[in-house]
Amino acid sequence: MRIGARNQIKGNVVEVTKGVTTSHIRVDIGNGTIVTSSITNEAVDDLGIRAGGKVTVVIKASDVMIAVD
Repeated sequence: MRIGARNQIKGNVVEVTKGVTTSHIRVDIGNGTIVTSSITNEAVDDLGIRAGGKVTVVIKASDVMIAVD
């Protein structure tokens, strides 16, 4: 697979929590750092994502927001 996004991080799936339509995928990217992604249940099934599996986290952000109290 080739993709234009430059922010790609390999990791291991720690947990898959399925909701009604969306799943939360927790990925350990090393040094105890966990990245969480929300994707459709259909995508989880199609991609065969499960705990213990290897994945690549692709981060594409068009906005970065900062808030203070």
